[in-house]
Amino acid sequence: MTFNPHTESDRASMLRASGTVGIDDLFTPVPSAVRFPSLNLPPVLTEMEAADHLFNLSARNLAVAAENVFLGAGAYRHFIPATVGQILARGEFYTAYTPYQPEVAQGTLQVIYEFQSLVAALTGMDVANASMYDGATALAEGALMTVSRTRGRRRIVIAATVHPAYRAVLRTYLQGLDIDLIELALPESGFLIAAQSLEPHLSSDLASVVVQYPNFFGGIEDIAAMSDLVHGHGGSLVVATYPVALGLLRPPGELGADIVAAEGQALGVPQGFGGPYVGLLAARQEFIRQMPGRLAGATTDSEGKRGFVLTLQTREQHIRREKATSNICTNQGLMATAATVHMATLGTEGFREVAQSSYQNAHYLADRISAVPGYRIATDGAFFHEFVVSTPIPASEINAQLLEHCILGGLDLGTIDPVLTRYMLLCATEMNNRAGIDRFIEVLST
Repeated sequence: MTFNPHTESDRASMLRASGTVGIDDLFTPVPSAVRFPSLNLPPVLTEMEAADHLFNLSARNLAVAAENVFLGAGAYRHFIPATVGQILARGEFYTAYTPYQPEVAQGTLQVIYEFQSLVAALTGMDVANASMYDGATALAEGALMTVSRTRGRRRIVIAATVHPAYRAVLRTYLQGLDIDLIELALPESGFLIAAQSLEPHLSSDLASVVVQYPNFFGGIEDIAAMSDLVHGHGGSLVVATYPVALGLLRPPGELGADIVAAEGQALGVPQGFGGPYVGLLAARQEFIRQMPGRLAGATTDSEGKRGFVLTLQTREQHIRREKATSNICTNQGLMATAATVHMATLGTEGFREVAQSSYQNAHYLADRISAVPGYRIATDGAFFHEFVVSTPIPASEINAQLLEHCILGGLDLGTIDPVLTRYMLLCATEMNNRAGIDRFIEVLST
């Protein structure tokens, strides 16, 4: 650095305050053996040699055609219109950050406002924020909102049919907090949580119940019945959802949800080896003061012209510091922009067509696979585009055989529970055509 604001006297003062003599003392807690590790880096490469090396590494990857992918489990392969990448690459969006100064950030603020409007309409909720890091953190923050809004209610109940990674993130969020987290057991069959199974855990200290719709295993639970039970005990209902499914299913807001969270990756964001993704978070009006992150609002200036601003910023750290109700300091702005462009490009009818195509392909797949000896559909009742199938041999062995034919099979559920080694979670989207499904069934049948 050409400029260091700390003078010698500043540094001496800080060292005295920390109870140390010199800078080296600050590193005493770090074991000496790992303070200066040997990096053992390979020889220096030229740019051309490095490019060639990276190309050879990438050539080891197996490229699977879209129609041969049957893996979902929270990250889905959907078609992304070219308009998404084209608009996303514009410098105004690609490099934009926090729009605290509305007079110079009207474009970014308008995109956020449009994003919020679309998410609120999609989920059937009153208000949505400017996005979260991903679906898991959105759900965890949504659950915490229910505790913040109530006094004396410190119990959160979460269904075992919620995505296991989401449940793990919620556990991490609650570590060290005086909040009682109850995780329901997975039903012995059907992969569905019945509304009545919640009753033993509903008490006067209930803050919320957390469920997923459709659930992690593809099943569609009775959200309305759960809502009635939870609200009857003074609690709130937090629902994780899959946005594409809402092109066909009733939105959670119409079923009684108080807070809705979702992973927005399916809305114009490539799978990208696990990220970056974008979390959606929407709620009823009464939760707006507990909602983390940013909210963009529409207003008029001194000349009566429409404009956009960040609103309700008393939640934010830059104004209220330790009294702020929000601990989110940024949002996935670029990914939220991608989702906005994606939804706007598809429109209402296009969005519904994607959902219908995904539904039809998944049910065609289920019909075909249920006719293969040794395979049985294990998800009870209705499902959208994902379902569980029981397999005659461990799912890991089946996936290995499929990969030899350049087919990416479903999720081996044994990876999340050893009891489920002979169960596979299969998925189909609009990218899976009948020829690809028929080939999948042909390989399974051999």
